[in-house]
Amino acid sequence: MSPTSQPAPVPGPDPAALQALLPSDPSSIAGFRLLGRLGAGGMGVVYLGRTDTGELAAVKVTHGDQADQPDFRARFRREVEAARRVSSPWAVPVTGADPDAPEPWMATAFVPGPSLGEAVRAHGPLPERSARILGGAVARALAAVHAAGLVHRDVKPGNVLLAVDGPRLIDFGIARATGETGLTATDMVVGTPGFLAPEQAEARAADIGPAADVFALGCLLAFAATGRPPFGSGALDALLYRTVHDEPNLAGLPEPLIGLVRQCLAKDPAARPTADEVAARLTEDTPGAAADWLPAPVVATIAARSAAMLALPDIDATAPGTDPAAPAGSSRRGFLLLGAGAAVLAAGGGAFALWNSGRDGTGGDAKNPAPKPRNTWAIGVLADLSGPAREIGRAQERGARLAVERFNAVHKGKPFTLELKVSDDRGDRGGAFAAARRLTSDPSVIAVLGPTSDDTGIAALPAFEEAGVPLLTTSAGYNLFTLRGETGPVNTTVLRAIPSHFMAGTFLSWSSTMLPQVRRPGVLQERTDDQYSWQYVSGARFGFRQAGLTPHFRVVPGRATDYRSILGEMIDAGMDTYVHCGVRSTAVLAARALNQLGFTGPRFTGQHVFGPAFLKEAGADAEGWFVCAPVIDPVQRAADTKQKAADRKLTQDFLDAHRKRYGTAPAFYTGESFDVVNLVVSWLSANAAKGPLTRKGLWEALRTRKYTGAMGGYTFDKNGDLSGVGTFLYGVQKGAYKFLGAAPAEPANTKSRKS
Repeated sequence: MSPTSQPAPVPGPDPAALQALLPSDPSSIAGFRLLGRLGAGGMGVVYLGRTDTGELAAVKVTHGDQADQPDFRARFRREVEAARRVSSPWAVPVTGADPDAPEPWMATAFVPGPSLGEAVRAHGPLPERSARILGGAVARALAAVHAAGLVHRDVKPGNVLLAVDGPRLIDFGIARATGETGLTATDMVVGTPGFLAPEQAEARAADIGPAADVFALGCLLAFAATGRPPFGSGALDALLYRTVHDEPNLAGLPEPLIGLVRQCLAKDPAARPTADEVAARLTEDTPGAAADWLPAPVVATIAARSAAMLALPDIDATAPGTDPAAPAGSSRRGFLLLGAGAAVLAAGGGAFALWNSGRDGTGGDAKNPAPKPRNTWAIGVLADLSGPAREIGRAQERGARLAVERFNAVHKGKPFTLELKVSDDRGDRGGAFAAARRLTSDPSVIAVLGPTSDDTGIAALPAFEEAGVPLLTTSAGYNLFTLRGETGPVNTTVLRAIPSHFMAGTFLSWSSTMLPQVRRPGVLQERTDDQYSWQYVSGARFGFRQAGLTPHFRVVPGRATDYRSILGEMIDAGMDTYVHCGVRSTAVLAARALNQLGFTGPRFTGQHVFGPAFLKEAGADAEGWFVCAPVIDPVQRAADTKQKAADRKLTQDFLDAHRKRYGTAPAFYTGESFDVVNLVVSWLSANAAKGPLTRKGLWEALRTRKYTGAMGGYTFDKNGDLSGVGTFLYGVQKGAYKFLGAAPAEPANTKSRKS
């Protein structure tokens, strides 16, 4: 079960953040002259457009390769039709669309105000009157949605824009006709956790109707008036559990709103009021002037953004040879790809092609000679080289550099040389996209190793999706890198050379079942890194269920420090094995507390704890822990006589090269990074003589390639995930990690140990 990954809704951003058009962008779409970018993602780009009469619009344009997906056009057409069926002054209207264009597009009226989420984060909760007017308008918009036979299914603060004359409901990307369930996958949670009805949280597709939107409206009202969702925040599995089982926290909600909001949040859909009934109960008898429904700071924000719209620069002239009245299919991107040749390379656009017409005698003459084939390509590295994960990032950079230097030194008479281009994201989510764009906008970069961490990777991913640059990671296990949810685009960008965190949690639990004394594992989920911990716990829950064991689960906030009390309660509950699903700093606290409490059972943990820092910080308290990680110690692998001689030689050659280049044995993650770069390099070397190299199609070519490197074999499934286990077990002995082998691919037989 996974929350749906949604394309970004049509936004109302700060105009100061309006991004310039890229060379690959069209200058016009079906009568809309494009002024800049409002946002981009895997599905496509949202532009700010202007008509000949000066009206502004948000124009969503999908990538052409998305349009080739079998069900994409049906989904996009459904979104357009849903938005057009809703007639309400409180819903943003569609002003134009063409779902059948080569690159399908849709335009909606542009609202320069902030979203409700932005406004509350910047200025705090709304006063009661503002919340009532907001709720009444959104309720009327939902009544129109329901009257059209639809269910919105994603009513949340980010989908409500604020204007001086009232709010506007946006984004019908996952709206469905009432009773329609055929396009909803089993066990797929659709919508945004925290603003989901219980029937959505439990993926009961047949029960999701208009009442689900009313439940979300109740959550929206509570958020608007208190500044927080009524079921809290944090780990997604815990949030979904509270939505289904717990009562809402309405502390701080104005008294006149409590009764209505509580009715909207009834667990039983039949007990909730209709949207029309909510609108009637929130309607003011004597509403004020249009502009005074919001607090002054929010009105000032809207005014500043509106003024910035008036100060937008003039539209750049259309490039020579393009037709501003051309249909959407004849985009500037298509023109550049098909006709500009070397100009595309010089422009540094995200999409490019390498033309090799000089080889076959076509495409050039004395006046217009054909461009020469590129003889230098680059492998990019996007890594944290100076932030919190710099030890891993630097190891990844070293592995990539060794692979590139080896290619240039060994391959005589090669058709091209390789360079390494490195971009340091500093472990900062806020700067990760810009760090990625430094690589993806460079036409010589054909593939990239990275990112080091989940957080920066999610922020950087749109740059790679937009440019079509394959991204190969040896350390980021977040599931949505490769599994995008029901309405998200199919992954054609990321190859993950490690298991997802969910699968790693499963292998971690199965590793513990190898010990015959394990009967009652205790699993701690701590929330310092929510995404990591809840995915590990979800995998462990699945793994122990497969093993026939019933663990004792405990969830604690990341700020918790009293691990003696926490773990003492788990020991009192009968825990005989401890499984830590959290980060290194809290694992150190747990290690100390367990020793202080005299706990002698096995202790297991995963990737975010593994590394020399845990040994140093935990000291003697780390002794006896078992740690699962997605990497192998090359020194121990080279000495392992169970390995084939040829495989051991590959590992030893890598070790020798690293010692010669850097004077030390390689750190963890160096060998895997060396391997995945060599996976790319080996394909380039084998195919360079067959025709022009290009980013297009490279992801699929690499995905289907089987490769054996210094650290073992690599194959990928249809989603781009590593096939096989890919998780390895270490035991801490005498202050060092002892490699124990691969984690098991199934649980050990537990029938004999059940009491």
